Amino acid sequence: MPKLTVDGIEVEVPAGATVLQACEAAGKEIPRFCYHERLSIAGNCRMCLVEVKPGPPKPQASCALPAADGQEIQTMSPMVKKAREGVMEFLLINHPLDCPICDQGGECDLQDQSVAYGRGQSRFHENKRAVTEKYMGPIVKTVMTRCIQCTRCVRFAEEVAGVEEIGAIGRGENMQITSYLEKAITSELSGNVVDLCPVGALTSKPYAFEARPWELKKTPAIDVMDAVGTNIRLDSRGRQVLRALPRINDDVNEEWASDKTRHAVDGLVRSRLDKPFVRKNGRLVAASWDEAFAAIRAANAGASAAAIAGDLVDAETMFAAKALVRAMGSTMLEGRQTGLAYDVSSLSAVNFNTTIAGIETADAILILGSNVRWEAPLVNTRIRKAVKRGARVWAIGPEVDLTYKVTWLGNDLSLLGDLPKELVEAFGKAQRPALIVGGAALKPEGAQAASLGLIDTLGLIRDGWNGYNVLHFSAARMAGLMLGYAQAGGIADIVAQAPRLVFFLAADEVDFSRFEQSFKVYVGHHGDAGAAAADVVLPGAAYTEKSGTWVNLEGRVQRGERAVFAPGDAREDWTIFRALADVLGLTLGFDTFEQLRAAMAREVPALGQLGLADIAWQRPSLSGPAPTGPIGAAIKDFYLTNAICRASPTMQRCSAEILHGETFLEAAE
Repeated sequence: MPKLTVDGIEVEVPAGATVLQACEAAGKEIPRFCYHERLSIAGNCRMCLVEVKPGPPKPQASCALPAADGQEIQTMSPMVKKAREGVMEFLLINHPLDCPICDQGGECDLQDQSVAYGRGQSRFHENKRAVTEKYMGPIVKTVMTRCIQCTRCVRFAEEVAGVEEIGAIGRGENMQITSYLEKAITSELSGNVVDLCPVGALTSKPYAFEARPWELKKTPAIDVMDAVGTNIRLDSRGRQVLRALPRINDDVNEEWASDKTRHAVDGLVRSRLDKPFVRKNGRLVAASWDEAFAAIRAANAGASAAAIAGDLVDAETMFAAKALVRAMGSTMLEGRQTGLAYDVSSLSAVNFNTTIAGIETADAILILGSNVRWEAPLVNTRIRKAVKRGARVWAIGPEVDLTYKVTWLGNDLSLLGDLPKELVEAFGKAQRPALIVGGAALKPEGAQAASLGLIDTLGLIRDGWNGYNVLHFSAARMAGLMLGYAQAGGIADIVAQAPRLVFFLAADEVDFSRFEQSFKVYVGHHGDAGAAAADVVLPGAAYTEKSGTWVNLEGRVQRGERAVFAPGDAREDWTIFRALADVLGLTLGFDTFEQLRAAMAREVPALGQLGLADIAWQRPSLSGPAPTGPIGAAIKDFYLTNAICRASPTMQRCSAEILHGETFLEAAE
């Protein structure tokens, strides 16, 4: 490990580290525009210049210079100061003075660094160059005259997103960054280039001219658009969430977020349920809370009850509903609303056991019935990193573009009993083999038993390594399984028992025609399919409007905080069940949110501790007929998977333009 001095401070850095990293280890701030910790080194902005001895008597780019033993680095010498001022002056030659109208204002690296490292005045009086705007789709707004050609967006698209649709054309002063044929970027991670852009060349189109950063209240939260559990920050003003940005968590999402995570938030203020409704004469009519509760009490009359949880529900809501159903003398709970009925006797057998970060280190991967790119985009980026490190990937299922090289074996479950010899040999030689089972591959009879049989065939479990993974795509799934939201026969069990009263917890993907004989109570936040089918609608809170606990696909317990209040008469879901219990003359055992969390932690201790839950491996003993037949697609439309997305104009346009090829006219600006 090389030792060197930075401004007189001796530091020791790992072999292969750069001078820039050594300076940061010494606590020195090095300005940069093109360098980014998660992207390859470009070395083209020259803002990170430092003076290095021994070496030529000129400043050198620290991002591209390897740290070596005995180096003496000066980060604040007169030579370095003058060089940085010169670089900044060149960058500002053609950069327009758009700060008063630029959405990047207040969050702009160029603003900050021009103040800290610039000269303070300009010596350039010629005309500035102008660049025509480029179209990049419904997510990214471009003002390319501001671009300083740092190429961060180009490298992100190629290296992380795996969709090589952004690049540079022209040379010298005529160089321009553009999307391929100026078409919409088809990556589901395209919004990350807005965070990466150090100037205002790429900004968020849905958020354009909405707010300034200093006007916003910032709240840490957990994303619910998939089961990854992306750590996000909700920026709100008044009672509206204006944007969602990723927070850094190297174990989960690194610092990325999918476009659905970022931009579905405009659906939070559309199609909202803000008052109770009761069905009278076949139509839903607005009612008071007392009237809605009275209708439920009249329908109950001591009859059996059930609760079905949707994909976005927090653990506290599910626990409160479970407590009410249990107080009514029932145990009918289900969270797999689309009809899945896989075995959950062992939680570890339906967990992502390698962990999200751990899948990066796998060297042989078999994907079974999963479009990972849509079901968990940020797991797909990890697999892409594994491929870059030399991992080989095979897949069984409908063929899709996963952004990396995949050997497709076909789309028939019978292949599980007849895997190619090459694959079996490769897994036998692999140090860290992994299997990823998608939800669509758990549905056919015998498929789960067959996938568990691959543990022995492929040697997936070894000392210190468990390569058997199930990939959920619903944020509520793991917490629901931990709380017992799983009937042995799935939702069919509840249908067979024909409960008189059924609570639907923001569940919109259920086949409601199977519950014609039940009194349906929908507790949710959007007027989607669930509300349309219900006999009573109780307006609840969306994930941004309540504090809650979520468990991601690897069993990581995380908590988010409330950013804004629910609209109108809507209330936090747990308070609805607590108030309803009083009307029904029942006791739930808690009166406050803190008491609810304490009761939930007593019943399921894992939900009371943040971080990876201790889920010990236990292989269930399953058997069944050898599965055959094709595997369907678990997600038909990436952008419209839940009620919030379906209410979002941005997600609707992304679906229409990116997936279905519709064209939209852009107004001239």
